[in-house]
Amino acid sequence: MVPKTTCPISRPDFLAKAEPLRIEVGGVPLIAEPREFSTGSFGWYLSAKAPLTVDGKLLSVQVGMNLIVVGSKETPRPTPAATE
Repeated sequence: MVPKTTCPISRPDFLAKAEPLRIEVGGVPLIAEPREFSTGSFGWYLSAKAPLTVDGKLLSVQVGMNLIVVGSKETPRPTPAATE
């Protein structure tokens, strides 16, 4: 069995220091923002529309992209601070 990949960055460090990524689709620049997903993993998320031309016809396409940091789901989550 292949061993699991260990994530080299902590969840708080990623969320504090990861910068948006510029993704280009058909020459159109789009921005993927860092985020934590409901699954517990973290990475970047992008949802946008972009114009593309096919056979001289302008099409509007929906772009959806998740870039997941491998092994991030297993990184420890910070425990909430105890209320006084």
